[in-house]
Amino acid sequence: MKIRSDIIRIYQSVHTWTGITSGLVLFIAFFAGALTMFKAPITEWAIPADTHLPQVELNEYDTLIQQAARAHENVIRGFTVSLEENQSPLFWYEQGGGRGISLNSVIRSASLNEHGEVYSSVSEQNVLGDLIDQLHRTAGIPGKVGHEDLGVVIMGIASALYFVALVSGVIFLLPTLVKSFFSLRQKKGASRFWLDTHNLLGITSLPFHLIIAWTVVVFAFHDVIYDGLDYIYGDEPMFQRGGQSSDVYPLSDLPAISSFIQKVNETTSGYRVKQLSFSNLDTERASVRIDVAGEGVLQRTADSDVILMHPFTQQVTYSTLSSDENGGYWPLVKSLFALHFGNFAGTFGRWVYFFLGLMGAALFYTGNLLWLEKRRKKQAVQSTSNTVMANLTVGVCVGSMLGVAATLLSSKWMYISGQPVNQSYLWVYFTVFLLALAYSFLKGAARSAIHLQLLLSLCCACIPVTTLISLVLPAVSWRLTASNLWVETTACVFAYVFFKGALKTRARALRGEKNSIWYIKDTSVDSPSASGKVVPE
Repeated sequence: MKIRSDIIRIYQSVHTWTGITSGLVLFIAFFAGALTMFKAPITEWAIPADTHLPQVELNEYDTLIQQAARAHENVIRGFTVSLEENQSPLFWYEQGGGRGISLNSVIRSASLNEHGEVYSSVSEQNVLGDLIDQLHRTAGIPGKVGHEDLGVVIMGIASALYFVALVSGVIFLLPTLVKSFFSLRQKKGASRFWLDTHNLLGITSLPFHLIIAWTVVVFAFHDVIYDGLDYIYGDEPMFQRGGQSSDVYPLSDLPAISSFIQKVNETTSGYRVKQLSFSNLDTERASVRIDVAGEGVLQRTADSDVILMHPFTQQVTYSTLSSDENGGYWPLVKSLFALHFGNFAGTFGRWVYFFLGLMGAALFYTGNLLWLEKRRKKQAVQSTSNTVMANLTVGVCVGSMLGVAATLLSSKWMYISGQPVNQSYLWVYFTVFLLALAYSFLKGAARSAIHLQLLLSLCCACIPVTTLISLVLPAVSWRLTASNLWVETTACVFAYVFFKGALKTRARALRGEKNSIWYIKDTSVDSPSASGKVVPE
């Protein structure tokens, strides 16, 4: 395909500048987003084994609820019945709770002993998975705009630029697409290698990137979109909810848990009930949210669909399942959510999305490297913009990964030492991230890229070592299941990858082109005189 060279240059310029202005925050979003594919298993891995009490038989849930309500007055405000093996059968908030992430929430879990009597335990709610999800949605940017996170709004803007970068990138790549596709020329210089890598990552995962860019813009600005629809709907509510009641019922009138499951089974096919969350049972706003999970189906939330009912009349008030009541547009809306969350192909699909997320992060990292290589001048002292961008690229990208690895590493030690885990997660991540960023500016991109990768490799390697050490410590016990061990296994793989990455970066720093921002003059990178900053010849 032939396109005029001046048009190609315009699209190349658009692609470059939209990519470079949004690449760093998108790197964090994609890296953390890859981890959110296993948000629940990560949280389960992080907590001690005795946090969750043993499950009970289906016909024992009602006895458990009534006994717990008589023993604990907070039950009537709201509780969750879980049918998952890795969770307590009944739990509720003693402190905190509500929508959003609460770092100080305290959970009381309850079960039945061998005599059929209720017993309970109290623990701090672990939100490690939610914090990684928050990092994915905001890139760790603090602050609020109205009731929305500032980071979400910035991610929405960055994703709009990202969409433009994708389209413009495909257009200016078209003339050479057939020739350069699947080419990975390592002997043609660093610039050519990073260009081939960037193109290969971008083209092979283009549909994934298009859907992610579009859906993030919708997620970030959904309030603006809904406000715009007010001009169409006027005073008429967009979402009708029926089945509500003005009566207040005593808890003793609550139908059996098995009846909720039976009702769900009668109205759905291929779904299983995960948990039932009851709220406001002593008010007119009594409600139960039933999370149902299906295999191989599109789901509205990250890992389930949702049915809302009145808990005493069992009238359905809202459902994310596709139905005639939800209208013809609902399958389209639901498919967009499912394609973003990657919840439609089970565990295999989550692993595919995990690797696509990592490829996305690599796409933005290689894009920044290309920007640096293209602006590198054949002189010892590079421009300030190049130096700053190189330091930012290393500090933000490697620093964010190092922060997450250090947070995971610290988790079990926090429990062992009796520290508040959720507050500690924030301190560990932001301290490590900011120190890594400062180090990249202090030592320069070349040196910090080597050292930070080595430190990242060490952190990853220490995660399974910590688990082994903690097994022999009597203070806390940990659950070792197949779903938990993948965290240790993945940490080992990352430890190897970043160690090899550090060695390759070091080799390039010592033997690469002298007019490169990645060049270190001295033969020993540990020598005080071997600054990673560009050294005049």
